[in-house]
Amino acid sequence: MTDTALSGLYRLSVRDRIEALANAGCLRPEDAGVLLRGAPLLPVATADRMIENVIGVFGLPFGVAPNLRVNGKDYLVPMVVEEPSIVAAVAGAAKLLRRGGGIAATSTGNVLTGQIQVIDIDDPDRAVQTLYAARDELLQLANSLQPGMQARGGGARELEYFKFRLPNGHWTVVVHVLIDTCDAMGANTVNTICEGLAPRVEALSGGKSGISILSNLADKALVRAQVTVPLAALGGRDYTPEAIRDGIVQATAFANADPYRAATHNKGIMNGIDAVAIATGNDWRAIEAGAHAFAARRDHYRALSNWVVDADGNLAGELVLPLKVGIVGGSLLANPGARTGLAISGVETAAELACLMGATGLAQNFAALRALVSTGIQAGHMKLHARSVAASAAVPDAVFDQVVAAMIDTGDIKQDQARALSAKISRVQHAEGRAKGTACGKVILLGEHAAVYDRHVLALPVASAVTAGVQKTAAGVVLRAPDWGIAHSWQADAASLSGAAGIVQLIMRELGVSALGLEIIVRSRIPVAMGLGASAAFAVAIIRALDELLGLGQSDVAINRLAFRCESVAHGTPSGIDNNVATFGEAVLFVKGKRSGTRPLEITEMPPLIVAASGTPGMTKEMVSGVRRRYERHKDLYNTIFDEIDEMAVAGAVALQHGDYEKLGAMMNICQGFLNAIEVSTPELEQMIAIARSAGACGAKLTGAGGGGSIVALCPGKVDDVGAALSQAGYRIISLSGDQQQ
Repeated sequence: MTDTALSGLYRLSVRDRIEALANAGCLRPEDAGVLLRGAPLLPVATADRMIENVIGVFGLPFGVAPNLRVNGKDYLVPMVVEEPSIVAAVAGAAKLLRRGGGIAATSTGNVLTGQIQVIDIDDPDRAVQTLYAARDELLQLANSLQPGMQARGGGARELEYFKFRLPNGHWTVVVHVLIDTCDAMGANTVNTICEGLAPRVEALSGGKSGISILSNLADKALVRAQVTVPLAALGGRDYTPEAIRDGIVQATAFANADPYRAATHNKGIMNGIDAVAIATGNDWRAIEAGAHAFAARRDHYRALSNWVVDADGNLAGELVLPLKVGIVGGSLLANPGARTGLAISGVETAAELACLMGATGLAQNFAALRALVSTGIQAGHMKLHARSVAASAAVPDAVFDQVVAAMIDTGDIKQDQARALSAKISRVQHAEGRAKGTACGKVILLGEHAAVYDRHVLALPVASAVTAGVQKTAAGVVLRAPDWGIAHSWQADAASLSGAAGIVQLIMRELGVSALGLEIIVRSRIPVAMGLGASAAFAVAIIRALDELLGLGQSDVAINRLAFRCESVAHGTPSGIDNNVATFGEAVLFVKGKRSGTRPLEITEMPPLIVAASGTPGMTKEMVSGVRRRYERHKDLYNTIFDEIDEMAVAGAVALQHGDYEKLGAMMNICQGFLNAIEVSTPELEQMIAIARSAGACGAKLTGAGGGGSIVALCPGKVDDVGAALSQAGYRIISLSGDQQQ
């Protein structure tokens, strides 16, 4: 992993970010797939087994900071945190700190301390002597209580003894059991050993057993992170390197003198450490408690880091704190999110993870101090905060950046202000010539692939699936579809383009506006390449927006005809069903090339359907071509299958109109068998279908071309159950109405 390879992640869409990390080898394919689905990483059913009284799963942003060099190795740092600027600060610091060779970090090991308290002691010195004499016996007993830990190379290592006089004047003796928990966090192991040892400690000391539990002040597992920042790397536009260096040193002195400042200084450090701890499934509360106790171990609470000027005039920083973490254990195995975070980090041992956390904390501390002594903490933070507020206010992408800039300029960063600015800017843009077009997606209930061979297909619309906003510009074309990670720009004289840009180029040429300057922003509530008609909806929405912008007055028939040509570019040999539903937005029994044989269906209600996207793209052109090759080899067999599918599509339309969902569901199940037989289903789609049927769906099948994509499940009386089962399995649920997707 290099700085160059992973620069500019913040400029990419979420999908492009994930794909860039996967292509760079930073994400395993399975982890990239989970993240691309945008699914909850922790299923509710799993959460219900982890804690009590579960009512849901609470989400937090999962980000990465690239290029943090620790001990000569480059890391992609997984971070789960809701506060803006933290990930950006670590990423920025990582880039700068590389100029000094990166961060060096060491860990003193994996030892966790357990405490066994004895009370009602008359002679504490004699009790301590007795317990000291029994050291070997107690260590042997401790290791017998957790033989698996010793077999893995860990176990009880040593005992320590302390006596304290309590406020009531009585003495208490405390035995510390120092236990190497290897790569596990080890809390349960230590607690088990302490409770098991307590009766014997009580008998030996002559006192009464008190508290027996681990200590979260893990000062036998200290991490030390150190960095040297070359003076030349510290300068800014309005600040000399010396000013920034000396300001950071003075800020450290302030924190060591004043606990009020030290608390905020250390909070900044923990911003980075906690974010990594949560991303990797570690107990961030224990880490916090230990860190702050360590900071207060001397006469008063102090800074955990120290920054000085070294002999060469450079800035040198050091962070020391207790960090006992784990990379194995039940809670980590139960949480898919934690497994993904650990995989992203690339660590192989708990000690390596502790060093990465310490280095992240030091990088975060450096970034915060550098900002504080130069531009101030708010300059960068408020920009990110404004983006967060604009997102929470559901500001449209077309005006998002302008709303953010306006809030920063006014200093009024609130949701109400974001909404007001959004409305104002949108009105201005409309007056300046913005136009909008919408189109439907589609769900095929019966008839995939047979439709290409002039058989019937039964389909339903996905309402308001894609919206396109279009505005004239001075020159050139800018196309953005952020929900799909698409961003292109080109000039009027550009050569023939492909993909989404090629479709726009075809539309503009056919409408006679190839020389027009345009900005086109497309938003979608359906994923692309998931068998839901995204490409056809994309074309129809843009055609309609251009029709409104230019006053062309095109009929739906003309729009449908042009959208079909776009589908031919996208898919080679389309059936025509996608552009038909995208344009007309009706439930339809469709036959390719026969408008007279295609009829809209009047239905009294939307059937109880669940549509779930797998996250694995289905390439329509490849699937259609593959079926074509197999069809040419076995025409009689395939025509028999297509005839059966054709009859089911026609009968299914009748069942749909009469609300006979049991019959319709049975036909969907049979159709899925045929689709599997012609080799367009996949193991993942079959698994999704099995989940839906097990949860109560009376019919379930793939929808679209297959090879990935989505499934549709008919579930009378079981919509919530089927939706929950698929969602908990990590799949994205798509609403057929104009409501937001789940």
